Amino acid sequence: MHTNKLVVVGAGHVGSYVLADAMKIGLFAEIGVIDILGNVAFGEALDQAQATALPYMSNIKVTSGGYEQCADADVIVVAAGPSVIRDPENPKAEPDRTLLTTTNCKVIREVMAGIVKHTTEAIVILITNPLDTMVYIAENEFGYPRGRVFGTGTMLDSARLRKVVADAYGIDPKSVTGFMMGEHGSTAFPVLSHVNVAGIPFAELDRHFEALGDIRSPETVKARVISAAYDVFNGKGWTNAGVAQSAVTMARAVLLDERSVFPACTTLRGQYGHDGDVALSMPCLLGRDGIVKQLPVALNAWEAEKLAESIAFIQATMRDAGTGPDKAVA
Repeated sequence: MHTNKLVVVGAGHVGSYVLADAMKIGLFAEIGVIDILGNVAFGEALDQAQATALPYMSNIKVTSGGYEQCADADVIVVAAGPSVIRDPENPKAEPDRTLLTTTNCKVIREVMAGIVKHTTEAIVILITNPLDTMVYIAENEFGYPRGRVFGTGTMLDSARLRKVVADAYGIDPKSVTGFMMGEHGSTAFPVLSHVNVAGIPFAELDRHFEALGDIRSPETVKARVISAAYDVFNGKGWTNAGVAQSAVTMARAVLLDERSVFPACTTLRGQYGHDGDVALSMPCLLGRDGIVKQLPVALNAWEAEKLAESIAFIQATMRDAGTGPDKAVA
């Protein structure tokens, strides 16, 4: 009988939260933990293993070790590498994730080299920033089967968008349908032309709900969503809960072959005039084989302009990381 196995690479603030969330969803019989600091991986795995003796925890096998744990993994979540650091002198600073490019491109290449020694079958979900460039490297430089490597992308950005809209109209965020596209970062943009509440388009919400603030401008919405991330970051020094839950939600969609539509980060293959030269977030159909289909939704003029800006920004980061179509492995 097959039992589901997860491997978490990187056991810092984010990876440890992925591990904790995965322990509670009842889908994994085994979870492996990898970290450059072996004692940290050991401690996190042991901590969770001991918790399985508590009444409401599943009896999951939790281990720590090297990349050999990936050999029989169904899903691998990569949260390795350092994160941006809060500026203690500026409580409202919004540091750019691309500051991590030079360091984390080396990390991701090391991680993927370790993974492909043992498997090219597992679904690999990346969280490491700057995410879009890290996904491009992982997806294109190691000959991994297409669709089986992708990033959490704007999953969390989209949740923040729905929360911003919901709070503005005093409704449950789960009643809002909508997503962000582009970079997971400062150039992400809301696709308001496809935001709705119970089928009511964003542009018509004022006819049905009393707005508690002005969010009619797409630039205003974009700014609020981006700032929402830094409200968390500057409050506690990092973000981890939302992005960890995003990764676990995607893992669930894969394991249960849910065919869910999420804004995942993946390399464009002819969409929006780009083929193999950039990775970014767009709506994608996720199932047991990873990304089953990319869904290039129509964009209005403002959204198309923001997409072009986001692509240019990501490609500049890709150049800093020494990656691009000439580095891709066929």
